[in-house]
Amino acid sequence: MFTGIVTDVGEILALDHRGDLRARIGTSYDISGIEIGASIASDGVCLTVVDKGTDPKGWYDVDISAETVSLTNLGGWTVGSRVNLERPLKVGDELGGHIVSGHVDGVARIVAMEDEGDSTRVTLEAPADLARFIAPKGSVALNGTSLTVNEVDGPRFGINFIPHTKTVTTWGAAQVGDLVNLEVDTMARYVARLQDAS
Repeated sequence: MFTGIVTDVGEILALDHRGDLRARIGTSYDISGIEIGASIASDGVCLTVVDKGTDPKGWYDVDISAETVSLTNLGGWTVGSRVNLERPLKVGDELGGHIVSGHVDGVARIVAMEDEGDSTRVTLEAPADLARFIAPKGSVALNGTSLTVNEVDGPRFGINFIPHTKTVTTWGAAQVGDLVNLEVDTMARYVARLQDAS
């Protein structure tokens, strides 16, 4: 489990298309503290560490299945891409965002961006089947970042990015047209399920 509080911005160092996609991700995390088999959320996708090293800098490898590539924006990674990273929550850690599983539900698209003072308001369009799980003042995880929804209009919803978020994540480089990994709030999913059952 994760919180959606990004703790490092990694870099794609290498991509190898085998049966699955293998990615090498450079990180400032202490590699000695990462075990083989550990989970790291990478742009919001929970991926398993299968190898690691420190030459020329700290890195870890992950294997990404064809299904994960088809359901996320990871197929668009290129060498040099910057990636939001988060290590899993430990018992006793502060829960600064919201509970995030790292199981991406689908891909949203940025349809508009507008600066408001030092912040940036971003409008995204969610897949129709996921839009009903997004509510004003509710939470979503976008590329692994826990965010509060400002407003909802059908499949479109708005998010506001403060300068700090744009600086410590990849959101400072976002552009209209970008595809974004979307994980809806787990609580919203359960509430909708209960409503459907009644």
